[in-house]
Amino acid sequence: MALSHETKLKIDSLKEEFDTLKRGKGSLLDIIFEAELPESVYNSNAIENSTLTIAETEKILMEMEVSREVSVREVFEAKNLARVFEYIKEKVSTKDIDKELILLLHSMLLGNIDESIAGRFRKQHEYVRVGTHIAPAPEHIEAMLDSALLGYSSTYDAHFLEKVARFHLEFEHIHPFNDGNGRMGRVLINYQLLQMGFPPIIIRDKEKSIYYRSFGEYRESGKKKTKVLDTVLVLALLESFHKRIAYLKGQTIVRLSEYAKSSKQSPSILLNKAKRQTIPAFREKGVWKIGE
Repeated sequence: MALSHETKLKIDSLKEEFDTLKRGKGSLLDIIFEAELPESVYNSNAIENSTLTIAETEKILMEMEVSREVSVREVFEAKNLARVFEYIKEKVSTKDIDKELILLLHSMLLGNIDESIAGRFRKQHEYVRVGTHIAPAPEHIEAMLDSALLGYSSTYDAHFLEKVARFHLEFEHIHPFNDGNGRMGRVLINYQLLQMGFPPIIIRDKEKSIYYRSFGEYRESGKKKTKVLDTVLVLALLESFHKRIAYLKGQTIVRLSEYAKSSKQSPSILLNKAKRQTIPAFREKGVWKIGE
């Protein structure tokens, strides 16, 4: 289902404001990216059932000692994903998404974790299942990816977020790798957004059930419906805009609970508005905040 005209206008308006405010403030945007990196890494890995907390992820990325014993795999999952995020931020203006880039990013993602499957698609007799979904046979992967990439680059009548959503759902349907498909798919979402001048987004572990529902909607509708993921992406993008605009404007950032007291508004009503993104609220390390 296409995004509403109102939603498109809201995105366009925030993009215009963001583009105006960010001029000459690249260093501030870099700081926001660096501060947000542990949260981005934590959420994407948590969706895949990593046991690390945000605080532990942050310590690992800062090469600090974690108070409990964590697996070597989880340490590398955090470090590798952070490296991939940093890489796409630097390379996004130089290369469009293609199979070569996808394989390179996957090799970075699974390096030191499982070298036998890092940087390659599933081979003959390598099958994977996600819940009740059995991914297509390995011999179809490259042709299906080619088709998804072509569809993404040559569809001109759809809104860009709808194109991103459809590509992500098809990528996860194909499940081209033995491991790392979800994290790779979410990396590619941000690559696509950054390429078009939009800020990166975070698909959060707390919203995992809604996010997973989008895959069921896509498959059960014969790969026609993307409404659920469209909504997830819109809300995440609005939140990302609101955060960056607040900092670019030099606003005072306060907790939403504090804002509720000072503005004498109901905390529960403000929280519902924040979740619907009808106020310019955003999360930092899971805490809702707003600029004043």
